[in-house]
Amino acid sequence: MADGQDRWVLHVDMDAFFASCEQLTRPTLRGRPVLVGGVGGRGVVAGCSYEARARGARSAMPSHQARRLVGPSAVFVFPRMAVYRALSRRVFEIFSAHAPVVEKVSVDEAFLEPPELRGADVERTRRWAEDLRAAIREATGLPASVGAGAGKQYAKIASELAKPDGIAVVPRRDHSDVLYPLPVRSLWGVGPVAGERLSQFGISTIGDLAAMDDDDVVHALGRTVGPAIARIARGYDDRPVHERAEAKQISAESTFAADLTTAGQVAAAVRRAAQGAHRRLLGDGRAARTVTVKIKRADFTSMTRSFTLPVGTTSLETIIAVARSLAPDPVDFGAIRLLGVGLSGLTEIHQDALFEQEILPGTRQGPGHVDLDDLPDIIGVGTTVTTDDEAPGPGAEAVDDPLPAPPAIGAWRQGLQERFRTGSDVRHPAFGHGWVQGSGHGRVSVRFETAVTGPGRMRTFAEDDPDLELADPLDSLGW
Repeated sequence: MADGQDRWVLHVDMDAFFASCEQLTRPTLRGRPVLVGGVGGRGVVAGCSYEARARGARSAMPSHQARRLVGPSAVFVFPRMAVYRALSRRVFEIFSAHAPVVEKVSVDEAFLEPPELRGADVERTRRWAEDLRAAIREATGLPASVGAGAGKQYAKIASELAKPDGIAVVPRRDHSDVLYPLPVRSLWGVGPVAGERLSQFGISTIGDLAAMDDDDVVHALGRTVGPAIARIARGYDDRPVHERAEAKQISAESTFAADLTTAGQVAAAVRRAAQGAHRRLLGDGRAARTVTVKIKRADFTSMTRSFTLPVGTTSLETIIAVARSLAPDPVDFGAIRLLGVGLSGLTEIHQDALFEQEILPGTRQGPGHVDLDDLPDIIGVGTTVTTDDEAPGPGAEAVDDPLPAPPAIGAWRQGLQERFRTGSDVRHPAFGHGWVQGSGHGRVSVRFETAVTGPGRMRTFAEDDPDLELADPLDSLGW
């Protein structure tokens, strides 16, 4: 076929996945600015609907900031990972039914390379993508954006162009028109540090990088990474689509241009590393039981310390609190040049956070205020997902302290005994499944609805009403 292309890779991204799952299973929330995440003063946004994004909210933003931007119409709900995983599994079943090989990127996105599209033209590829989106919508009720291109990078960029809830097909012949004007940061491997280096050479777009002299590319980005990124910018991405092994550990670490010498700097570094690992954790769709802090001194000796929680968690504040309790004080330990936070013991079984700080391994706390601006410049950043257990490198000092039972666990257990809180799934024998829309002063207001009922009525009960009981969040799917 004269207009055909030898290879088509598709990237499917479920739009605003966490918030879309909430709007699906709680129909009253459809069309409203929904924020998923910690609802307390120290909470962080894990996901937000497009209605909330239109008002400036975004993932990883402090909850209080997102609430201020969105205003009184904001609806905050805590994450229900069991619901997201169930819908994710159904989505990936659709992927597998349409393509023999599916490369899972996260709980809500994947690459596919359908063999029947080899040699296909743009219109045939678009129809294939439309059929896939229709199948996803029919099976789950969720929106998805699909991008198609001549390689994984171009499919990923195309899916960004397709959002929300659309399709973008970018053939190789259109790269100069569609891709070249985009910011160079749109490419994988070009983060803040690489972007700043390229800007010093006057490089701001993908087209600028594609036209860059090879020697300048090496000088700007290094001999290993530079040519590979430049090759992708020039339209050559032959990386295969392949199934990935399930991650055993997720981590993020930074190397600093100046050593950390104060407790405040260490606390800020812990928060930044924990945020990076937490974003990967949410994308993975599982919870973590073990938090590990990796430290490298100025003399290049290293240490790791770990703590294992009694249940898996997806709470950023819990991860930060545990990591801060594990991180040493540089006054006693020595100046620190590298710090990382790792998450392992990944499990689909976890307890949603009932407090902003669930469990602490001990009572030691760092500074109450953490200012990221106090950190020295970062010269190396890494966020990794590993499928094999990592061992300390040569000369490393591996430490896994037998820490005492945390004194906060009593409060945590007491929290588990709370009957209701805003966002909890409940059931009533007369009205069916619902969710708590508000509670206080001995009363509980419940909206009775599921994904298959349409918007439901709200009713108010006494909080000790014997007919009102906690329910399985999966019942909100109506399957």
